[in-house]
Amino acid sequence: MRENAMLKRWQAGDAVVNGWLAIPSAFSAETMAHQGWDSLTVDMQHGVVDYQAAVNMLTAISTTAVTPIVRVPWLDPGIIMKMLDAGAYGVICPMVNTRRDAELLVSCCRYPPAGQRSFGPIRALLYAGSDYAKHANKTIVPFAMIETRQGLDNLDEILSVDGLGAVYIGPADLSLALGCEPKFDNEDGPVLEAIELVVRKCREKKIAAGVHNLTPEYALKMIDKGFRFVTIASDARLLAAGAQRVLSVVRTARPKSGPATAY
Repeated sequence: MRENAMLKRWQAGDAVVNGWLAIPSAFSAETMAHQGWDSLTVDMQHGVVDYQAAVNMLTAISTTAVTPIVRVPWLDPGIIMKMLDAGAYGVICPMVNTRRDAELLVSCCRYPPAGQRSFGPIRALLYAGSDYAKHANKTIVPFAMIETRQGLDNLDEILSVDGLGAVYIGPADLSLALGCEPKFDNEDGPVLEAIELVVRKCREKKIAAGVHNLTPEYALKMIDKGFRFVTIASDARLLAAGAQRVLSVVRTARPKSGPATAY
């Protein structure tokens, strides 16, 4: 079976730099994959991505060594198993609030007797290899998103679930849950305190902690705090930012238009 390079990085003590794909395009995903990200996440929750687009994007990512991950829309066994069958090596699941939620997530990512995943890895066999069924349980990484007050309150119980591979913080939803303005890259206040609590608890349990960031500078700060999975912006945000930089240079440098000239 093809190794999960993300797991290999964690075992070596390294952080994984993750890209985020909200644009439903195989070409866009392939372009991102060739830029050198450690992993790429296809966002089916808030990205404008449906199942067929996600499969095409996973296929495009597999032209590289980048680890393919999918954020599913919800804690729903059907879509979790379907995306694993499509070749995802990690599943990020929103709104995991209790131990029971985390147990269900892990169970959906594991074949019996360790879990309840149904067998039918139609594309995963092509991506991972013919011995997929033998090694999948130890290769697939379930990520539980911690983004609510309830999730924070139940953090110790969630982290105690056997087989949970990582935790992922959604700062915007977490901000709302704590009565703050939804934003990324919090420098102080209750959201940063919650983020620091999560990474500290994850270190104690030896579970990888991940967080979504707006800028690379903030992502580096999170790595210094102990995070081992950092997402930076998204394909849509990077596209917009790049276009804005280009236009700013041109509009700043070109001379102002003079009076109209008749030809």
